[in-house]
Amino acid sequence: MSEKLTTIIVEDEELARNLLKSFLGEIENVEIIAECENGFEGVKTINELKPDLVFLDIQMPKITGFEMLELLEHKPQIIFATAYDQFALKAFEFNAADYLLKPYSKSRLLEAVEKVAERIKKEGTTSEVIEKISNFPREDFLDRIVVKDRHKIHIVPVDQVKYIESMDDYVMIYDAKGHYLKQKTMKYFEAALNPKNFIRIHRSYIVKVDEINEIQQYEKESYIVILHDKTKLKVSKTGYRNLKSVLNF
Repeated sequence: MSEKLTTIIVEDEELARNLLKSFLGEIENVEIIAECENGFEGVKTINELKPDLVFLDIQMPKITGFEMLELLEHKPQIIFATAYDQFALKAFEFNAADYLLKPYSKSRLLEAVEKVAERIKKEGTTSEVIEKISNFPREDFLDRIVVKDRHKIHIVPVDQVKYIESMDDYVMIYDAKGHYLKQKTMKYFEAALNPKNFIRIHRSYIVKVDEINEIQQYEKESYIVILHDKTKLKVSKTGYRNLKSVLNF
């Protein structure tokens, strides 16, 4: 390739960043345009500079590499560079991204860069890997939701969520402090939240069980739930069955 791959490194360990920089410095078709110590910086820098390629650590303070991917508007090619064990990463082999298991060799890094360069030639710089990873089934239920609101990033603990409302391709997440818009589907949250704590009561609503104060009938087969804060939400027939099975009434 004659054109260089504009590249950003997102890695919290300085030693790992320096090693990666020294390896990449010897690869002609790579130009490092920024480096970031955490996912907050990563989101801002990637969205501003719009690189072709990002080297991304997974386990970082503040937000993880996966959580960072969910907040990106610009969707570059991703190469994971991580100390995650091989078994966990097997899960990503169906994805377009490559990964480097630390410690990796210079030749393994070169192979990953060549793979991405080849992919960019065929498919362009925009990557589908972000969608694939963010919808990837997880081992545990969600314990927090990361949301970008203009220039701020909010970390919303799941145990503070009252309910979630569908907004086409987005959802609105309500907690005691306010509400946050996130580009995710209701189907995703239905699978990602612990079903003991959250119930889908309607195609438009998922509600936290502990937030329900009462269930009221307002027509022959129509119900609403009233939350502790007096919010009223519609319940569908399926939702009512879900409520009965979880609340045992």
